[in-house]
Amino acid sequence: MVRIILFLLLIALGAAGAAWVAEQTGDVVLSWGGYRIQTTLPVFVLALGIVIVAAMMSWAILRGLWRTPERVRRNRRERRHARGRHAITQGLLAIGHGDSTAARIHAEAARKHAAHDPLSLLLHAQSAQLDGDREGAQRAFRAMAEREDTRLLGLRGLFIEAQRADDPVAAVMVAEEALKLSPSSSWASHAVLGFCCAKGDWAGALKILDNNQSAGLIDKATYRRQRGVLLTARALELEKVDRDLARESVMEAVKLAPTLVPAAVLASKFESEAHQTRRSMRIVETAWLAQPHPDLADAYAHVKLGDSARQRLVRVETLAAKMPGHVEGALAVARAAIDASEFTKAREALAPFIAAPTQRVALLMAELERTEHGDSGRARAWTLRAVRALHDPAWTADGYVSDRWRPVSPVTGRLDAFQWQTPVAALPSDKGPAIESSAFEEAM
Repeated sequence: MVRIILFLLLIALGAAGAAWVAEQTGDVVLSWGGYRIQTTLPVFVLALGIVIVAAMMSWAILRGLWRTPERVRRNRRERRHARGRHAITQGLLAIGHGDSTAARIHAEAARKHAAHDPLSLLLHAQSAQLDGDREGAQRAFRAMAEREDTRLLGLRGLFIEAQRADDPVAAVMVAEEALKLSPSSSWASHAVLGFCCAKGDWAGALKILDNNQSAGLIDKATYRRQRGVLLTARALELEKVDRDLARESVMEAVKLAPTLVPAAVLASKFESEAHQTRRSMRIVETAWLAQPHPDLADAYAHVKLGDSARQRLVRVETLAAKMPGHVEGALAVARAAIDASEFTKAREALAPFIAAPTQRVALLMAELERTEHGDSGRARAWTLRAVRALHDPAWTADGYVSDRWRPVSPVTGRLDAFQWQTPVAALPSDKGPAIESSAFEEAM
């Protein structure tokens, strides 16, 4: 509505101006050399307008002719770009539904029409991966890694290819380069952290963990827990080499992660050696309330050096009473009772679990029969029953079962992966070759 009103006002102003010019009297005389032109003012204004319009039209035509080649080239580029984008879109869709042939065709089309488009390189790499062409995928990812705008993406692709080729050393080298470019890259940080742990480079692992927190990759609670895990691993490694640093590390670890079983066990041991019995007991009790564990019970039983077997039994009974009805408490009491020759107490502790015993319950019953009565027949029966009994909890991570705690999973390199739980299916001990053949560990 406003535009219509403005248009009508312009027409009115133009008409008023034309009428005013037509009403003017007088002549316009142009004299140039021997020529003399004389005309009225309205005719002059009309002629001037015609000349101006003609000049503008001529300029527009000339400019259009001048720009035609560039316009043709631009249109050609736009058509090529559109074809390239279409090929990229269709190729990515083909990869999404697993059509390797279509993906390869569209990747070639994208390379032809949009060779410098980052998505074209990505399509070519993923198409090669879908075809199983590892060399082609690596070439594409290397090309991406050489470009500033796709360097991190290319390194990520090379990292994945190195993992698929079971080459963890190459994978970590790529991850280290990516971490230098982008400290907030979670996949690179995870890989390098796992590598540092596998090498026993705890200082390097702690530095990366600090960087992860600074970059916002982990929250404060996760940072405290994982730092506790790394410090515990360092303390366990240095326990017989540098006891001062081991003690310092595990004491910080138990403050950061008081429920971490290996940290509590080692810290309790150091406190016991320093004759800090109450402090040692508190450390174990805190971890026990979160996760009863046989190592905690053993540490609690021996917090005071030189105690008799009966004194250890009394102490273990105190610990077990903090989690009544728990099988670990019953096993700990039975173990201490057998050592103290309190066989009745041992039987009473195990009685609630005899109907459906775990392997440790059955083996402890076998020992009880052998020790108390010298009954090898009953002991053998319990031993055979242990073979078919329920599995006890074990340190488990990513389907890997270990007879000791580890800071990282040997399968994935994930930090703080091991949990004390009943495995879905029992695997051989980590002393056997079936477990030690992990590619992650072998490369280290």
